[in-house]
Amino acid sequence: MNTATRVGAFGAGVALTFGAAFGVGQLVGPIGEEPRPSHDAHGGDGDGGGDGAGHGGHEGPAAPGGLQISERGYTLVPPTEPLTAGERTDLTFRIEGPGGEPLTAYRTSHEKELHLIVVRRDLTGFQHVHPERGPDGTWSVPITLEGAGAYRMFADFLPEGEESGLTLGADLAVAGEHTPEPLPEPAATDTVDGYTVALAAEGPVRAGAEAALTLTVSRDGEPVTDLEPYLGAYGHLVALRAGDLGYLHVHPQGEPGDGVTPAGPGITFHTTVPSEGTYRLYLDFQHGGEVRTAEFTLRVGAADHDDPDHDDPDHDDPEHDDPEQDDAEHGTDTAHETDDAEHRH
Repeated sequence: MNTATRVGAFGAGVALTFGAAFGVGQLVGPIGEEPRPSHDAHGGDGDGGGDGAGHGGHEGPAAPGGLQISERGYTLVPPTEPLTAGERTDLTFRIEGPGGEPLTAYRTSHEKELHLIVVRRDLTGFQHVHPERGPDGTWSVPITLEGAGAYRMFADFLPEGEESGLTLGADLAVAGEHTPEPLPEPAATDTVDGYTVALAAEGPVRAGAEAALTLTVSRDGEPVTDLEPYLGAYGHLVALRAGDLGYLHVHPQGEPGDGVTPAGPGITFHTTVPSEGTYRLYLDFQHGGEVRTAEFTLRVGAADHDDPDHDDPDHDDPEHDDPEQDDAEHGTDTAHETDDAEHRH
């Protein structure tokens, strides 16, 4: 657990552009714009697990992962007993394969056989850890969950013989009194252990459209240009949707040693956000031999019907060229936005 001083988050449905040479995001639109009511049917956020968000297209983005405990014959078996807040303990679990036996054959993905994400349902207490697997297929990792409450655990893995990975999710109870914390309001930067991380997008982040997000790391006002490889990249980004904690796969651009990807200060990721609403982003980056986590709140606007890549056969009005008017008239009407509003309070 790092001892971060949290000062921020990033709101979208807003436009951010890259600043000077080392890319600090410069605001060109309102921060933290609330998602608007919408009549768009292209949100694509079903309750299935899926393989994470894809890269857009006329069929819409894939559903987020982590919403199912079982998928494609694989099942996450979590602990049966509650953990104790503030107490270091071994978190043990297993993955069962299609035949019901513990899975023992995995392919390496991002330098690990399995990535475990644990976060409280109010999106605090985020941890990204890497358990060790025993010969019988049981995974174990020492962990301390500081606050009591309802948590969600996500197992991200690629079974041997499969071409695509899975993210399975299960609830995890931590005993003790608990008061949920409100989600931080959006802002463009976060500060952690003396590092400032700024989040910028190439344009408005909208439901169903591919987005490129660049996170720029500085320290004492100077760009950090010697980030260290972590899990095969210069950063690892997890995005969770408020309300149901849908898990988005966010793909880094380039990799260390490829001859074109610099070691900072900017780290660029690509994703397609499945629905408008509120998301929490967690960037893990390594510098000076230590991994730190910067956190951001992202508010995503409704799908842009003026985008020629957006599949909307009913939208044929050539006079619809006002983004603000479109924002007010289009979006998604799923129940998740109601959940998001409740979790922010």
